[in-house]
Amino acid sequence: MKKKILSVLLTAAMAGTLFTACGNPEVAATSDAAPEAQTQTDAPAASADAGQTEIQTVDTSAAASGEDAVTALIANTTGPVDLAVWAAEEDQDMVKGWCDDFAAKYPDVTFNFSIGVQSESTAKDTILTDPEAAADVFSFAGDQVTDLVNAGALQEVSIDADKIIEDCGGMEAGSVQAAVRDGKLYAYPATADNGYFMFYNKEYFSEDDVKSMDTMLEKAAEAGKKVSMQFDSGWYNLSFFVGAGFEISANPDGSTNLDWNGTSKDGIKGTEVVQSMLDIAANPGFISTQDAEFVTGVTDGSIIAGVSGTWNAEVAANTWGDNYGATHLPTFTCAGKQIQMSSVAGYKLFGVNPHSKNVGWAMLLAEYFTDYDQQIERFTKRGSGPANAKAAASEEVLADPAIAALASQSQFAILDGCEGGNFWTPSETFGAILAAGNPENKELQELLDNLVEGVSQPVAE
Repeated sequence: MKKKILSVLLTAAMAGTLFTACGNPEVAATSDAAPEAQTQTDAPAASADAGQTEIQTVDTSAAASGEDAVTALIANTTGPVDLAVWAAEEDQDMVKGWCDDFAAKYPDVTFNFSIGVQSESTAKDTILTDPEAAADVFSFAGDQVTDLVNAGALQEVSIDADKIIEDCGGMEAGSVQAAVRDGKLYAYPATADNGYFMFYNKEYFSEDDVKSMDTMLEKAAEAGKKVSMQFDSGWYNLSFFVGAGFEISANPDGSTNLDWNGTSKDGIKGTEVVQSMLDIAANPGFISTQDAEFVTGVTDGSIIAGVSGTWNAEVAANTWGDNYGATHLPTFTCAGKQIQMSSVAGYKLFGVNPHSKNVGWAMLLAEYFTDYDQQIERFTKRGSGPANAKAAASEEVLADPAIAALASQSQFAILDGCEGGNFWTPSETFGAILAAGNPENKELQELLDNLVEGVSQPVAE
């Protein structure tokens, strides 16, 4: 008879509510890997056919801490432990090293690791195709948590959950909120850097200049240069509306709730926000660019400031040298007021497959991947902002301009992950019209009504 694994059933005492937010389908990961995971090592994957592998009995239901769980796991582990890991292409060597170090911690246990390439932005799609065949441990973008939990494809964190929450800064920390559903922790926060802020060239702007979009556009126009931001993306253009007090939330059917065609809780009309965006788009010091065009503009000197994220920090730093600067987003003029631009705060997480034959070991491995030392290493090698609070507060991390800017912007950000699937195309079309200056001269209310109608539609089955 095949033995059936006993999942760890420790329940962490957790409370708190989720923030509302939006996600980004394009920048959620920095890997361009194909959706299908590609095996890097020759070790057998933990997702091998159940008929070929004896499933080990691991009963840690009485464990109260990681140490107790390890004792129980070792005592009940009778054969090799096969674990498949999926991670982004650029993380492969780093993850392999972590696996080797993890195995060295337990010399009495034989581990076989299979490490595959999987883009964090498409992890959910690959996993939900066949959850039982997915990796035991996988990295993914935080806006995928809800769908993975609803599909039963994420193991609740039940070893050291309280410690993990505390290490990330407590239940109210954004990285924890990204990983919590219904008061339960379902993933291991790895990074807190998937958001955007303002890069700028200090040759053209002072620290006071970059507090105001009006001033930045004026300075850029005088120099014959540009300040860039991508208008044809809901991930970016929501920053104006959320900053003005409007809201966004998702429904289970994939539709999105938007109140942008009305009046915000701060008394700002949606049409007033649209007019502000049109004014910005018409300014000779502004250009709406996608990511590749932003990079080109920075390197050829035409763009001297722009809204982007840590994935472009290296090109900005290398191009501008000592003049490289980064800060939180500026204010913009709307209805005669200065309004602080909002943003999205996104996180990358590691998850454990509840179908894993070695779910206890998989949880310990995911926890190891996101410990303090590993988050510092990821920052050093990849420039990734740590989710671990102590690591994020370290001197070397705080000295990084992009990470510091992201931390500063976080006070104005909403949590990644609550837009519906039908948010993206209508918001892209809406932003493209504004970037082009509303060429058909449509009524601003009509533009907003069309946007709200589009995002309100359920995702087709």
